[in-house]
Amino acid sequence: MAQFGILTALLTPFAADGSIDGDRLAGHAASMVERGVSGVTLFGTTGEGASIAAGERQAGISALLECGLSPERIVLGAYGSAAADAAAQIDEGMRAGITRFLVPPPFYFSDAGDEGVFLWFAALMALSSPKAGIILYNIPQVTGVGVSPSLASRLKEFHPERIVAIKDSSGDWPNAVRLLEGKVLPVLIGDERLLHKAVPLGCVGSITGVANLYPERLCNVLTSSTEDPMLTRTVDRIVGLPVIPTLKVLLADALGAPAWENLRPPLLGLTAEQKSEILALEGRGMAA
Repeated sequence: MAQFGILTALLTPFAADGSIDGDRLAGHAASMVERGVSGVTLFGTTGEGASIAAGERQAGISALLECGLSPERIVLGAYGSAAADAAAQIDEGMRAGITRFLVPPPFYFSDAGDEGVFLWFAALMALSSPKAGIILYNIPQVTGVGVSPSLASRLKEFHPERIVAIKDSSGDWPNAVRLLEGKVLPVLIGDERLLHKAVPLGCVGSITGVANLYPERLCNVLTSSTEDPMLTRTVDRIVGLPVIPTLKVLLADALGAPAWENLRPPLLGLTAEQKSEILALEGRGMAA
């Protein structure tokens, strides 16, 4: 199985006017690689990718490339209920030299079932560059539509050279075990609390939002297959609150840069009480 390592699911910084802050994005991505991660994911869930307009995406891609980040270190999120929309995002990334794409299933018709989702991915692959590698993205608690182990296996069999991995962010350990024990395709674990258990079963890495704060510690969990109890407690606290606003509050605090707290609608910031609580527990400059 190909090794992916730790990839930081980048938070997306926004300026006061709501536009993407390309300089801040590039600086953060570069710092992640300097601190040991294998690469970064741009416009994933943590990066509010579904709220980024088609016309804005190139600016984010260019910011990463212009700071010297190799396209081989970038995974690009691609979203769309229409397969053609997701295919257009993939082809835009391919033109920039990016070859790996994190793709969730279509998320509007939630009762399509495995057959409908299979047909959607088949259409996506027919419409996009034949050289684009697809990382299936299973995050049903967000999309309302899952990628089951049987569907992942069927898609890998249908197009073995295009389906390069699956990211399981369901937080469902038995589901992760089924994927890992099936050994059909490389498995990336999204829930940082499960990573140490998944590595001995063949997990090839993680695309992780918490790496925005603790990249070195996530890399150590991957290489040692050993739980980091303090990190587990941190993740428990983060997922007990709105995750993306919480990550942004903690990164803003760690870097002394309040602009990191800016969010795109429909996401809302933490309440004053929530912010005070998480900073009292975790606001110790961990990303500095």
